[in-house]
Amino acid sequence: MFYRGHDQLGTLIQLTCKPQRIISLVPSQTELLFDLGLADSIAGITKFCVHPANQVIHKTKIGGTKKFNFKLINQLQPDLIIGNKEENYKDGIEQLRQHYPVWMSDIYNLSDACDMIEKIGELTDTTTQSQIINNNIKTAFANFKSLPAKRVAYFIWKKPYMVVGNNTFINSMLKQIGLINIFSCLDRYQEVTLEQIQQAQVDWLLLSSEPFPFTAKHIAEFQQLFPDQQIKLVDGQMFSWYGSRLQYAPQYFATLNL
Repeated sequence: MFYRGHDQLGTLIQLTCKPQRIISLVPSQTELLFDLGLADSIAGITKFCVHPANQVIHKTKIGGTKKFNFKLINQLQPDLIIGNKEENYKDGIEQLRQHYPVWMSDIYNLSDACDMIEKIGELTDTTTQSQIINNNIKTAFANFKSLPAKRVAYFIWKKPYMVVGNNTFINSMLKQIGLINIFSCLDRYQEVTLEQIQQAQVDWLLLSSEPFPFTAKHIAEFQQLFPDQQIKLVDGQMFSWYGSRLQYAPQYFATLNL
């Protein structure tokens, strides 16, 4: 037996040999696999897997994170599939599990992310590199000087306006760097009204670059609605990608100037 262990959902995964044909169903975990040195073992990724840009262009796209092309996956004959509870859809994962080993992550905070990186290192026989990545992440956050305790609302969608609430990785990142999520009283991802935003006594409205691609033009739109409000575009990948990109997140957070 090459590997026997549980994923982050508690499902037992058993592999008889080192995986050679891996499919990743999550962008941040795809980037991690490349950073672990597994480029030659990655057989398929999703259309949303955009990093590293010069390498993902050569990989087969098996659909989206919530809509898999099962016929194409079967053609690729993976010996390991790596997904995530939040980013993938339950029915699709259950269908894949009938035929392939599927390792699932379930991540709410930095500790969960580091645990995922460690376990994927064990799963793919890349423990040395996974330890290096985890050490880099832990050192970067340990050396990070917390931002001023500003009250923020983190927007992920427009029409309807949706914000990040509690029990999310993004909320844990906001807290990790010293910010106060004024909508942490809400669960997960919630629609909010203009009145709720106006009454929230927020210091900054943060417009994320993903999943909705907020840009500079949206700052102007928000400014019309909230003329006295401070508004900033933020890199959604730095707040929500829980793989090897976390090594560089604290350096980015330090530049926010909130």
